[in-house]
This record gives sequence, structure tokens and C-alpha cells, in this order.
Amino acid sequence: MTRAALRYLPLLILAVAWEAAARLNIVSALALPPLSHVAAAWVDLVRDGDLIDNGLTSLYRLIAGFLLAVGVGGALGLAMASWRWLDAALRPLVELFYPLPKSALIPVTVLWLGFGDGSKILLIFLGCMIPVTIGAYNGARGSDHVLVWSARSMGAGRVRLLWDVVMPSALPELLNGVRTALALSFILLVSSELISSQRGFGYLIGYLGDNGSYAGMFAVVLTVAFLGFAADRLYQILMRWFLRWCE
Repeated sequence: MTRAALRYLPLLILAVAWEAAARLNIVSALALPPLSHVAAAWVDLVRDGDLIDNGLTSLYRLIAGFLLAVGVGGALGLAMASWRWLDAALRPLVELFYPLPKSALIPVTVLWLGFGDGSKILLIFLGCMIPVTIGAYNGARGSDHVLVWSARSMGAGRVRLLWDVVMPSALPELLNGVRTALALSFILLVSSELISSQRGFGYLIGYLGDNGSYAGMFAVVLTVAFLGFAADRLYQILMRWFLRWCE
């Protein structure tokens, strides 16, 4: 409990400093509303249903795009590590798109699928697939060659070798890639909704900001931040449990 208290103490200090800075006019209340006003605005948004309705829309887009990215990216990375011809064909594309700012794809996805859910899901899928693919690829290529040769000498086929030897070796790197993709999914979600959406967290942030409801705007921003923080913490717990179970 003491360790947990020390870990989250900086958040408490930040909250107190935020409230004090706004109350003492160190920072203009228009630029940084008091945290107590932000909390009151959050309660109002929940009571009116705006935060919940837009939040459910955003979470649907995020989960759909993220799960697609994990499934396709993980399979693609393992396949690239297993088949040289596939590696030679696709690795240049992966290396090309890896440094590309993923938000640059927002106009492309809107052009293809419009302003609805599809363009947001596609953007999250395309943006998050790359780190998952790279994690799976690096993990699979780092497999113990002795184990691979031993499995082959005992007659293991390619599929059995991939499932029993390569996949367990690739798990740590793959799961790290998935964690990176999880954080990236929140960034891409809000970025796309700010620019091209009429529902969702990003839309609500932009709408409240344009109408001068800065306390409500900060309330939505903090909601996204805490959801991302909670998702990352939960994922770390599941990752530690899963790796321990696989040992």
C-alpha cells in the first residue's frame, strides 16, 4: 500500500498544484479552469449523457481497430519471420510506413470511408498494426536457434514449429509491441475525431472548446487520459500473468 501511495503521489501533487494555480490566478482560469470546476463539469456531462454516449462510440472504434491490428499484425510479423520470400516482399513496406506520422492518414481514411466509424477503425488498424508486426517479427527472429534446429530434427513441421517454438519465444516482444499499439490507439482515436467526426471523445473536446466550455473540455481530456492510463495498467497486469503462465 505504501508503494502504491508513493507511485500515485505525483498525481495528487499535480491536482493540488492545478487547483492552487487557478485559484490564486497564477494561471488564467480561462486557460486552466480550477480542477474543482472540471470535476463539476464532468459530473454534468455524465448526468446529461453526453460523455457516456460519445465515450461508448469512441470505445467501440478503439476496440475494433485495436483488436484487428493485434490479430493481423501479430500473424503478419510471425509469417514474415517464418517465410523469407514474404519477409523480402513486405519488410520494405513496414520500414517505409513505420516512421510515417499516422495522423497523416486521416484524410486518406476519410476519403475512402467517409466520416463514420469505418474511417476511425481503419486509421487505428493501420497505425497500430505496424508496432505489433515489428514486435512479433523481432521476437520470432530472436528465437533460440538450438530449439528450432532440435524441433526440426525431431520432425516438427513448419506449423508445429511456429506454434510450439517460435510463438513462445516471440511473446515478450509481441506483447511489448501490443502495449505500444494500445497507447497509439488512443492518440489516433482522438486525433481523428477532432478532425473528422460528429461523435466521440475528440468531437466532444472540440465542440466544448469552440463553445467556450473549457472546464467541460478539460473534463473530457482527463477522461481520455485516465482511460488510457487504466488500460495500460490493466494490460501490464495481464501481460505479467500471461508470461508467468507461459513459463
